[in-house]
Amino acid sequence: MTSLRPELDVRLNPNAMRAALEHDAAVGLTSSPKTLPAVWFYDAIGSELFDQITRLDEYYPTRAEHALLEAHAATIAEVTKASTLIELGAGTCTKTRVLLDAMAANGTLRHYIAVDVAQSTLEAATLEIAAEYPGLKVTATVADFHDLSGLFTGEGSKLVAFLGGTIGNLEPSARQRMYFNLDSELDSSDAFLLGTDLVKDRARLIAAYDDHEGVTAAFNLNVLNVLNRELGANFDVENFTHVARFDEQHQWIEMCLRSTSHQKVTLKELGLEIFFEEGEELQTEISAKFTAEGVRNELSEGGFVVDHQFDQPGGDFLLTLSHPYC
Repeated sequence: MTSLRPELDVRLNPNAMRAALEHDAAVGLTSSPKTLPAVWFYDAIGSELFDQITRLDEYYPTRAEHALLEAHAATIAEVTKASTLIELGAGTCTKTRVLLDAMAANGTLRHYIAVDVAQSTLEAATLEIAAEYPGLKVTATVADFHDLSGLFTGEGSKLVAFLGGTIGNLEPSARQRMYFNLDSELDSSDAFLLGTDLVKDRARLIAAYDDHEGVTAAFNLNVLNVLNRELGANFDVENFTHVARFDEQHQWIEMCLRSTSHQKVTLKELGLEIFFEEGEELQTEISAKFTAEGVRNELSEGGFVVDHQFDQPGGDFLLTLSHPYC
C-alpha cells in the first residue's frame, strides 16, 4: 500500500506567535518574580534537547508512560473504538506508535492528527509515521494546545491523547480552562487519554529535572538563546545556572535560571532593559505532580467522566481514560 504524504495544517500565524513571545517576555521579565512560559523552550534545539532528556536514566516518566501504553493500549483501543487519534503536544511522536498499533489491530484506525508548536520537528516526525503506516491519513497540525477550537476534525469517534505529563506545566486554573475547552470541542462518543506524573520520593523527582549529564540544564538555558535570537537580547548564558526544586505547597517541580551576578540585560527588539540581582531567579517551568484521586477530581470538575485509570506498582505514572459528560 502506498504511503500517503502527511498533510500540513498550520494554525499558528507567525505574526501572532511573534506577538505572543514579545508579550510573554515583556510581562514576564518585568514581573516579580520574573517568569517565562515553558512553551518558548521548544525551538529546534530545545526540541532535540528534550528528546535527549526523555532517554536519560534519571528521567523515568517517558519509560513509565511507555510501559503503561504497551500494557493497556489494546484495552484503550477496544473501549474507545476510535478511528481518529489526535495527539496534543506530539513532539517527536515517539510513544504514538503504541496507540496506533493497537487501534490498527482493532480495525478502527483511519486518521492520525499530530498537534505541536514546533513545525520542523512535527513535519519530520509525521513523515516517519506516514512511511511506517501506509494508507493511514496523517495530518501535521502546527498549533498551540491552549487554543483547541476547530482542531478536532476527523472521521468517526476521536481519541485525544495528551501524554508526557505535559498537563503539569499548567497551573490549576489553566488546567481547568483546558478541560472545559476540550469538553466543548468533543462529542460524548469521543475519549480523552491523559498522562500524569505522580507524587513520589522527592530525590527521584528532582533528579529527573537535574540530571548529572547536564542535558536538562542545557535545555533550560537554551531559552535565553531563543530570546537572544528572536528579540535581540544580550543574555550571557554563562551568567546563569540551572535550578530545579520541589515546591511542597503546590506539589510541583519548579525550574529556574539563577543569575550568578548583578547584571543588566537589553532586549533590543522590545526597547527594554532589565536587571538581575545576584542570586535572582527567572522561573521557566513548573511540572505539577498528581495523585489518582486528584486527577479524577480535576477531570470531573472540567466536564469529564473517568472510565479507567491505569498505573503500575510503585506508582510512577498514571494514564486516565475519560469521556465528556455531554
